[in-house]
Amino acid sequence: MIKIKRVETKRELKQFIQFYYDLYRNNDCAVPYLFSDEMATLRRDKNPSFECCEAEYFMAFKDGQMVGRVAAIINRRANERWNRKAVRFGWFDFIDDPEVSTALLKSVEDWGKARGMNEIAGPLGFIDTDREGMLIEGFDQLSTMYINYNAPYYSQHMEQIPGFQKDNDYVECKVKVPEVVPEKFAKLTEMVRKRYGLSVHKFTRHELIQEGYGQKVFDLLNATYKDLYGFSQLSQKQIDKLVNDYIKIADLNLVTAIMDGDKMVGFGITFPSFSEALRKTNDGRFLPFGWWHLLKILKWHKTDTVDLLLIGVLPEYRNKGANALIFDDLIRQFQAYNFKWAITGPQMESNEGVLSQWQYLDSTIIRRHRCYKKEL
Repeated sequence: MIKIKRVETKRELKQFIQFYYDLYRNNDCAVPYLFSDEMATLRRDKNPSFECCEAEYFMAFKDGQMVGRVAAIINRRANERWNRKAVRFGWFDFIDDPEVSTALLKSVEDWGKARGMNEIAGPLGFIDTDREGMLIEGFDQLSTMYINYNAPYYSQHMEQIPGFQKDNDYVECKVKVPEVVPEKFAKLTEMVRKRYGLSVHKFTRHELIQEGYGQKVFDLLNATYKDLYGFSQLSQKQIDKLVNDYIKIADLNLVTAIMDGDKMVGFGITFPSFSEALRKTNDGRFLPFGWWHLLKILKWHKTDTVDLLLIGVLPEYRNKGANALIFDDLIRQFQAYNFKWAITGPQMESNEGVLSQWQYLDSTIIRRHRCYKKEL
């Protein structure tokens, strides 16, 4: 018999988080997430997303052993934007036992129905910058700290549970950093500068923090991501947290803005890959020596891979070649740091405009994530 337990204490929340590390401890492709980040995201007193979300966390036990977990989330801002009454499921992990996965999802369904929801969708987080989708292709590829990694049997379980169907697919690409900026980018960049007067700007820390450009980056993200699947507008508190979590520690050589005069019209935020460093930590913890492995990446770029975290361009500037300016600048920075590979974040398979930008580079789709939905 499967017993479902609701998380009620801080100790149980730690147990909920720890389950992932224990389940994938011997998997060479899974990357431990930062334990402190997981705690901050799931705690109601730490995550500003709770101003528009409510959530509950469930653990599954069998014969006294924890065998699965799931988060149930309602993002009321997203539901209003997309005219849905959806309860989300996320942080969904379980042993290869259909009774466990079924019981966990039923807990989410029952919790959602009790709050007036008429569909379930996921895996999704609180907001768009959380991890989304269930891995269905690319199990042999080293994961990143920004995406979900799971075993192949997860999607097999989903396909066996009546009612669930595909809602959205994301793909991620591995891009070879060219030794020379492609001629196409170089020519397009020069044309864009002359014809439209667009320019590349490299921020200072003072501009981002004291002059409010960090805020402007995420205001622009709100504008450029507003029509993407499941997106809900970031609030001021959410933006403040993202600025604190990412902008304050970013290597500003790896952050690029595109300006039309004094107006920011596009941005690219990239980070050196922490994947290998995280695998050397104690379950994603800084102590005793995790901080040293992460510091070597953050300060001295001891990796050959860079993660393309966030890229956004205002719709009216996409046909003016603003993307080319971003990549022209970032490729030069990647070359200076001796990065050999760039890994994209999840991109909707239907977003042809975004996917087409890789055609001038040596790129390959390496992973696919899927979100499922079911009517309640």
